[in-house]
Amino acid sequence: MVRMRASGEQLESAEVSDAVAVERTLVGEREAYRVLVERHSQHVYRLAYRMTGNREDAEEVVQEAFLRAYQKLAQFAGNANFGTWVYRIAANYAIDRLRQRKSEESRRERPTRLVEGQVETDALAEMKDLAPSPERLADSAQLAEKMKEALKTLTPAERTAIVMRHWDGCGIEEIADVLKSSSTATKNTVFRAVQKLRLALAPFAEPRGAARAVGTEP
Repeated sequence: MVRMRASGEQLESAEVSDAVAVERTLVGEREAYRVLVERHSQHVYRLAYRMTGNREDAEEVVQEAFLRAYQKLAQFAGNANFGTWVYRIAANYAIDRLRQRKSEESRRERPTRLVEGQVETDALAEMKDLAPSPERLADSAQLAEKMKEALKTLTPAERTAIVMRHWDGCGIEEIADVLKSSSTATKNTVFRAVQKLRLALAPFAEPRGAARAVGTEP
């Protein structure tokens, strides 16, 4: 046990590459995988929290992502980036969780509810150019809470796309890979997500403020 702890400390102090840590994990050095978890868990948690909207689900996504990564570590391509790989695993698991939740919620909703496409189209078409007074502008904490609620209105694919694109700066191709979609379809998904968030946040912030909140303004 002392030897393993020392080995883990050596891994941390030397700041070895992910590839080396993966190699050491594969030969049975568990402390090496702990280093990988500690190195990348915060990034994965931020993704999971933004996608799920609550701590419990986010923590579950993180745990499941690293568990699945560990179980499939032998299949991991050493020339790939471990952080990107486990991030994608987390994103895919979060999508599954969101779709499951949405399916459960839809079964509980009233049958008279308009379909999502109708709500979005009608609302965007009728949306006025709001200019809220300073008193109506949300402060950063309020806007963050409104953003959290607005994200819940997106489909799993839209939420994944907007989080990966505008918070984590992922490229379209990377997002498309996670969504198992084409680049063109992914761009459209990002666009729809931005429009929905702008609509949801319009009553609470000025247009430029809302745009910054979703990462569409510098």
